Amino acid sequence: MEIFLHKHFLKKYPDLKPGEKTRFKERRELFLSDPFHPILNNHALSGKYKGLRSINIGGDLRAVYDAISDNAVLFVDIDTHSKLYE
Repeated sequence: MEIFLHKHFLKKYPDLKPGEKTRFKERRELFLSDPFHPILNNHALSGKYKGLRSINIGGDLRAVYDAISDNAVLFVDIDTHSKLYE
């Protein structure tokens, strides 16, 4: 599976704490091997993110993505739950 990163994701990623970046990399690898692993809590979204999905990165941190094909996803955003859905 290929992973692409949207400009919104790329803008926010550098501001993450080092531990959050590490957790994202770990969860990304888990996502690549099993996108629906229970730890990820992969689920469909509604509202402004309708049609997209979210995975848990750790704590309150979430990554929002779009399955653009059977073999590719686009990570659109990464932030805390409250900031993503405010």
